[in-house]
Amino acid sequence: SVSEALQMLKSHGDDAKLLSGGHSLIPALKLRLNNPGVVIDISKIEALKSISIDGDTLKIGANCTHAQIANSDVVRAHLAMICETAGNIGDIQVRNVGTIGGSVAHADPAADWPTVLIAAKANIQIEGPGGRRSVAAEEFFEGLYMTALADDEIITSVSVPSSAGSKSAYAKFVQPASRFALVGCAVCLKVDGGNIVSASVSQGGVSDHAYRDTAVEEALVGKPASDETMSGAAEQAAEGIDVMSDHFADEGYRKQMAKVFTKRALVAALED
Repeated sequence: SVSEALQMLKSHGDDAKLLSGGHSLIPALKLRLNNPGVVIDISKIEALKSISIDGDTLKIGANCTHAQIANSDVVRAHLAMICETAGNIGDIQVRNVGTIGGSVAHADPAADWPTVLIAAKANIQIEGPGGRRSVAAEEFFEGLYMTALADDEIITSVSVPSSAGSKSAYAKFVQPASRFALVGCAVCLKVDGGNIVSASVSQGGVSDHAYRDTAVEEALVGKPASDETMSGAAEQAAEGIDVMSDHFADEGYRKQMAKVFTKRALVAALED
């Protein structure tokens, strides 16, 4: 149970690590980047495996696999972008075993879930010795593999509020071997009378953590839902941000691709 896992975390302290799908922890162990004395397997906790609707909020258990989410009619009816994102993570083996909770806790800057959950205005549900708390996805991801999750806490679920009337899309520039995002942009828009009345835009793979791109949002709200608006807003992508540079893509290339894929996400959202 969650309470048993929390007690084990308390007993073993910094020497313990949680294991669910293992697609974050196992590679770290193989590379000797992590060497815990105790591994606490939470993958069999049934309470963390359900998908449900509570009022107008979608609740996805932390142990739900990417494949389970991708194939869920409940999720698709609530926000199709969530299903589509899950169905394009890694390959079939990764999707069948990897979990949303593990991905969120690991907070890889190139992972898909952080970017999409920020745009969807999701909340991360957490349980620890001090009880239960909820953290907005926008505030949960703090830096490179850094989150608001304390060492003695467990992610129990992800909650996504109603998106009725929203148009959404996620577009990513895929690293072909890993399927991670060299850059990725998620968009949720509301259009009324041909004008964009609200916009939630997030970027992943660009900086050391997924973040909400307010500059793009400001260039959208109150403007006509036109190609000219989309192009102008996309040019604001990754502006004023410390853009990552690595052997996959340098800073200049990554910044340009952020603009390209922001435009693609915006156009796809309007076609939703």
